[in-house]
Amino acid sequence: MDIQFSPEEQRFREECRDWLHANVPAERRPMDAADAIAFDKAWQRRLFDAGWAGINWPKEYGGRGLSIVQQVIWLEEYARAHAPWIGANFVGINHGGPTLIINASEAQKEYHLPRILRGDAIWCQGFSEPGAGSDLAGIKTRGRIEGDELVVSGSKIWTSFAHVADWQELVLRTEDGSTRHKGLSWVICPMHAPGIEVRPIRKMSGQVEFAQVFYDDVRIPLENVVGGLGNGWKVAMSTLSFERGTGFIADQVKQSQEVEELLERARSTGAIKDDRIAGELAQMRVEVAALRAMTYRNISQVVRTGQPGAESSVIRLFTSELGQRLERMALLLAGEEILDFRYGDDDLVADYLRGFAATIAGGTAQIQRDIIGERLLGLPKSR
Repeated sequence: MDIQFSPEEQRFREECRDWLHANVPAERRPMDAADAIAFDKAWQRRLFDAGWAGINWPKEYGGRGLSIVQQVIWLEEYARAHAPWIGANFVGINHGGPTLIINASEAQKEYHLPRILRGDAIWCQGFSEPGAGSDLAGIKTRGRIEGDELVVSGSKIWTSFAHVADWQELVLRTEDGSTRHKGLSWVICPMHAPGIEVRPIRKMSGQVEFAQVFYDDVRIPLENVVGGLGNGWKVAMSTLSFERGTGFIADQVKQSQEVEELLERARSTGAIKDDRIAGELAQMRVEVAALRAMTYRNISQVVRTGQPGAESSVIRLFTSELGQRLERMALLLAGEEILDFRYGDDDLVADYLRGFAATIAGGTAQIQRDIIGERLLGLPKSR
């Protein structure tokens, strides 16, 4: 394990820090949905114009082509600078685009990749279904072939930004009688096609960020299939090769900042005198440091071997559960003032409510524990 940064990497850190200091917007991301999308697009365009869009995309496709260590540095400085979350651009930049780079035809790449990087097109992800949850192999949405088109019927749920998306990475069954991983196809779905109905889902925080999507004989050209019919599972899994263990760097920097802020609040209010509170804050401070050490170890493994191991699931699980405990502690220290919460006025309550999704989205805590048990501990498969 090597946790030292070279002089060249230190200079790169200074470059990141200087650019972010000069360019991070002073205003916060708006609460109004339409204004938030405009904000996301403007920030993505600023990143693109300065050469910071798609930091892990190859240069030949418009990305920055950063090494894994440079990606870590950029993400750390991005979080320290309190730079905006890329918001509605998340799926395109981190899922749709990388999948197209690895699997798409040249025509598909030429059309979609520049639009994603510039922030001109918003993508959403059509994976989860009401009866499948985190089990991608259990999906039932189907596409039957008629001539040179797929005719799609079914529904997807928890689709972030579906109500504002232009395109969707849609995984569906295209082979009759197929089950589990077989017979799936990964398709570029135009979200404004006839037959698509988007029903926004309001979160308990009051926001609308995801939706359920219904497909009623939606016609999609066969030329929108990526990687060939029946290869959907392989195409979907290929996206994971882009992430390579860096996905929670920004969250960990934020958690480190939060722990210090909570300690300062506890000292200023006198709550630090409560042994239970002091003990929990000390434990979380230790866990934040341990989590960063595990992440650096995982990154070192990627540098050596080219691939992250199942240890990524430990980091994923640890990060999400630690975040929830930090958010609960923030509410405890805030006291009665949280009772007057209105969304947009208090990040403490908003973060707490959003935190419930941390152990669900992107593979539930139970799924992560299955992976840890089976791949790291050698336990029998749960099913």
